[in-house]
Amino acid sequence: MRLEQMTVHLRSRSAWEAVELGTALVRRHAAAIWKPWLLVTVPLFVALNAAAWAIDSIWLAGLLMWWLKPVFDRIPLFVVSRATFGATPSVREALLAQLRWGWQPMLHYLTWRRFSPARTLYLPIDLLEGVTGARLRERRRVLGGAVYGNAALLTLVCLNFELSLVLGGVGAIFLFVDVDNWLEALRLIWNVLVEEPKWWAQIIANGLVWIATSVIEPFFVGAGFGLYLNRRTQIEAWDVEIAFRKLRARLTAAAAPFALVLALLGAGLAPARAQEAQAPATPAKQEAPTLPAVFGDARVDERAFSKAVDQAYRDPLLNSRSKQVTWEKRDKPKPKPPSPQRDMSWLSGFGQVFAFIAEWGLWILVGGLVAILLLTLRHWLPWMRGSLRRHKPLPVDVETEALQLPEILPDNVPAEARRLWVQGKPRHALALLYRASVETMARRAEVALPPGATESECLRASRRMPDGEDRSLFARMVRVWQYAAYAQQLPAQEEFDDLLSSLQQRYRWAA
Repeated sequence: MRLEQMTVHLRSRSAWEAVELGTALVRRHAAAIWKPWLLVTVPLFVALNAAAWAIDSIWLAGLLMWWLKPVFDRIPLFVVSRATFGATPSVREALLAQLRWGWQPMLHYLTWRRFSPARTLYLPIDLLEGVTGARLRERRRVLGGAVYGNAALLTLVCLNFELSLVLGGVGAIFLFVDVDNWLEALRLIWNVLVEEPKWWAQIIANGLVWIATSVIEPFFVGAGFGLYLNRRTQIEAWDVEIAFRKLRARLTAAAAPFALVLALLGAGLAPARAQEAQAPATPAKQEAPTLPAVFGDARVDERAFSKAVDQAYRDPLLNSRSKQVTWEKRDKPKPKPPSPQRDMSWLSGFGQVFAFIAEWGLWILVGGLVAILLLTLRHWLPWMRGSLRRHKPLPVDVETEALQLPEILPDNVPAEARRLWVQGKPRHALALLYRASVETMARRAEVALPPGATESECLRASRRMPDGEDRSLFARMVRVWQYAAYAQQLPAQEEFDDLLSSLQQRYRWAA
């Protein structure tokens, strides 16, 4: 590990500053991260959706793409970890590294550690340090113990961001829908996604989830790497080590000329030292001490020295003992006798109950949820599996030929509509009922509709009808007509008969 080549300024940061450092690294190396990400995830997304479509379980492709997120997380982690030390990998290097790098811990991250809230913090420990066994557990405890809560909260925040992007993509549909038709559009979305799922709608939903994951997940991994980098800086003092290495480099560069001079002087003095070594050694004369020559013949006065020591100890700055004077009442109040304590032993039962709930409440809740799921298995299992779901009978094929209606309404609208329905022309029948309902509404609301008025304009005009039941019946007629005209969903025979009888009775059409 080459600390002197790091491209970031290392210092001890708070946990959220470390998260910001990780996201900044992702933004700096965005091209090196998202290019291999797209080259890996796009083909896999297409292949999984094609295979799921072949077995009529497209939801399974979205689930697998979500479950394989730890495998995809290796791409941004590999790029960011190399780029931090000044070796940003190319797209080819990042792709080739995925074939052999970091596969051993994936078994854990795709099984019991898949739902770990601190996965982004522990992933660099498992992939970058290469330790196993007890050493790995110790490293996870030391590095992740202090910031486990921050990593869990980071996971929750990133999940909310992904959910917001998915809901934003669904909500963007309403930008192209008239305000008056929002309720109908919402019902249509619910129908094609939940009640009668369409294969194209499920693929679009999987695509929205994949787009949200591709936008947020690299930042999620980078933030976890920032937490990991900050913890190692705090524990191993990387910033201090880097400062010492830089100082040593500067001193080495500055001392190079002096080292050369010393080497030359050493080479010149070597012969003289050799001659001195060959000369016979003479006994050295014992010299007299030089201390009295400098300080004189100083003699210590014991009394004066003891007096000075006592005076120094009487200094209040050196003496820790002090005397304080306080005032107290002469007649102190007598303490009151303690009041008899009430017997509160009967509350121990409640305490035991609350202790039991606090200790086993979560497990009781989980057991209750599991029991509910098992009891309702026959309701949700067919919907989840898809293949066992009971499909509703397909609606009758809707006519596609142009509608040809008379310019003047017939005298007996109900009879004519019923005749068209029996002849196999349901759209003609519904168009006739809709046209007759519009004329009746305009007459009762006393409004003049412009030529070619839309259903929304007719609904707004129907609000002027004084009777609420008339307004509700007209809205029902408009809704049935829109389903038939635009969604190709015709009403059943019973629904048509009920609608016809209601219109005939309420609008007083000729029998």
